[in-house]
Amino acid sequence: MSHAVSAEDMYSAIEESARLVGVPCSREKVWPILTAYEGAFPEAGMAFSVSTGERPPEELDYTITVPIAFGDPYAIALSNRLVAETGHPAATLLSDIQARIPVAEYLFDAGVVGGFNKIYANFPFDLQRVSELAELPSMPATMAQSASLFERHHLSEVAMIGIDYRHKTFNLYFAGLTDEYREERNILSLHREIGLPKPDERWLEFAKTSFRFYATLSWDSPKVERICFAHTPTRDWDPSVLPIQIEPEIEKFLEGSPHAYGGQPVVIAAAKWAAGGGYLNLGPYCQLSPLMRVILEKLTGTKL
Repeated sequence: MSHAVSAEDMYSAIEESARLVGVPCSREKVWPILTAYEGAFPEAGMAFSVSTGERPPEELDYTITVPIAFGDPYAIALSNRLVAETGHPAATLLSDIQARIPVAEYLFDAGVVGGFNKIYANFPFDLQRVSELAELPSMPATMAQSASLFERHHLSEVAMIGIDYRHKTFNLYFAGLTDEYREERNILSLHREIGLPKPDERWLEFAKTSFRFYATLSWDSPKVERICFAHTPTRDWDPSVLPIQIEPEIEKFLEGSPHAYGGQPVVIAAAKWAAGGGYLNLGPYCQLSPLMRVILEKLTGTKL
């Protein structure tokens, strides 16, 4: 496919990917989101993802980048009724970030079934210490306690924050993972202190070789709700390194989804771990923003 520059282009790519993975795609659900951000699409990147555990998968998520010059993505979502004004601290977290951190790019996340979910502020060139992020006015008081937990386990620098307006949660995306972080005893200690079940050997091996670590927190609970280990995006992904076998629908989707660059699709695999156990989130990049292209070319060592 060529680079999508209109809502119709984006919808076609989303519809085709949903068909591959077996998720029903409704224009009524997707179209209002795409038209709200259509002016950003000439410079936008887009990635898809699905989760394991259901057959066929119940949702296809799509994440689209929004250049800084396009404007405040939360204000756009609010004015287009993609989110509702609630007075919750989640509504002011993005503005707190904007006031203190040089954001390089925004992203939003939505599902073809569930609709608009999240907005991300990406600041990969201005990594922030988690203890400093805890001082943002809209962060919950328990964030300071979580900051101490993360820093004890060699997780200090954050490259991105995602805000989930539907579930009133937020994600911290840690970068610069060290050898000390990747030690087995450190990862097991992190699970234990958060109160998550101990991972088996295959899940643990996946975590030890992760490239990024994500954590989901809430304003309504002092506990870390979920953690996630993501591998480096790759053009020659290998299903055998995954901790579980994936469904044929997902493998077909990963290999056949449309992408607006040459060669094999760039795929990212993430293992998510919560109180109920683990599952995978898998997906290909469909098209690349300028910033996304620079980062992925560096990570994959190939020209995109």
